[in-house]
This record gives sequence, C-alpha cells and structure tokens, in this order.
Amino acid sequence: MRAPIRIADFGLRIDNTSISGNSGSVVLNERQFRRFWGSIANHRRMFDRSNPSSPVRNSQSDTVRNPQSLAWGKVAQKLRVPAGTLLGVVFLVLMHPSRRSLWIGGVIAGAGAVLRIWAAGHIEKGNVLAQGGPYALTRNPLYLGSFFMAVGILIAGQGYWLLIPFGLFFVSFYYPVMRAEEQELAQRYGDRFGEYARRVPLFLPNFSGPATSPSTFLWSRVIKNREHRTTLGLFFTQLFLVLKSWVETSP
Repeated sequence: MRAPIRIADFGLRIDNTSISGNSGSVVLNERQFRRFWGSIANHRRMFDRSNPSSPVRNSQSDTVRNPQSLAWGKVAQKLRVPAGTLLGVVFLVLMHPSRRSLWIGGVIAGAGAVLRIWAAGHIEKGNVLAQGGPYALTRNPLYLGSFFMAVGILIAGQGYWLLIPFGLFFVSFYYPVMRAEEQELAQRYGDRFGEYARRVPLFLPNFSGPATSPSTFLWSRVIKNREHRTTLGLFFTQLFLVLKSWVETSP
C-alpha cells in the first residue's frame, strides 16, 4: 500500500486559516490550489523518462538506466579490486609462460600501462572534468589500459583459455562500475558531462571524433593518482612469470 501524499511533500505552505475547525481537512484557495497543482506537474516531469533532465534517464546515452544495474555498480566499485586481485592470483598459478609469450604479452601489457600513465597525467579526480589527452578518445582510458594490461599478462602466461573468464569478470564488474561512476559525474557536472559523453564513447576509443578541450600532461598528477603503484605491480607480475618460465624450463 502506498504511503499517503502529504501537501508538505510538494513544498506548499499553508497557514492556519486554511484548516477547517473540527474535521482538520485542508481547504485551499485558488492561488494555493494553482501552486499545489503546479508542484504535482513538476514532480511528474522530474520522473518522466522522456524528460532529458530526469534523474532516471541516462544522460550519457539517452537511454533509461536500470536501477538494479546502478545498485550493482555501487557494490562492484568496492569489490572489483579485491575480486580482481584474487582472480589474478589464481590465474598466475595456472599460467605456463614461454619466452615467446612473455615478449608478446609484455608488449601488450606495457602498452596498457603507458595508456594508464597518460590518462593519470591528465585527470584531477573530483576537481575537473577531464576531456583532454586520452579522454578525448574514450571516457574511460584508465579502465581501457587495465584491460590491455590484463590481456597482456594472460598472453604472457599462455593462459589463453583464461581470456574467457576474464572477459566475463570484466563485463560483470567494470561495465557497471563505469556506469555508476558516470552517474556521479553527471550529477556533479550536469550538462557539461552530458555534452562530453555525446562526443566521446564510453570505452572503445574513437580516433575520428571532434576535438575536445586540450589539457597538459603532468607527472605530479601521475604520482598523486598513485599510478606508479600500478606500474610496479605490472613489473613484479612480469618478473614472477619470467621466474616461473625459468623454473619450468630448467633441467
């Protein structure tokens, strides 16, 4: 059963003379009635999915958001790092690298690390809407770099069959995370983010899109965003695979 609608919910203030004596019922004059009806109309427009400014509408792609998907995105934001770390450890145990696979996978993973460093040097999280550098090509260059790093590590370890569970993990965790984060950006930057999202794709880069606001790469941002930790993590992961390859191939 729905809760009763209170007039106070619509921002309508009523003086004591509007309330009848014994019954306690509310009597509205013509002016108050118009204000009351206008408030109802505003609330209906707010939750109308055809209204571009409605909070239940996807301002990035003009599609309606799934509330359950957004809720999972909030949870995935907290679980993606520990879950990804656990999955990565299991994957490393199952890998059997070779010298050739280490070179090929290392190049791919290294390219992902470079992309992440490039992106980290252009973003000031929570302060400015990043639109320059790699953010002119994709709205999520950090996650794209992580994707290439993970694929490179799997190839380096010859864990080709592990690409399937990794793909399922990435779609299940990172796509909802990207959507949840974009909801936060839309609330913070409003129309600026909506206009940016219409020009730049969510994940896969677009090299033929229109020019966006330029920005300057700063190493101080890379350090502030702790990207050096990610690079060190990749280095030690590759080192582990090299040592594992040496142990497995040594007589």
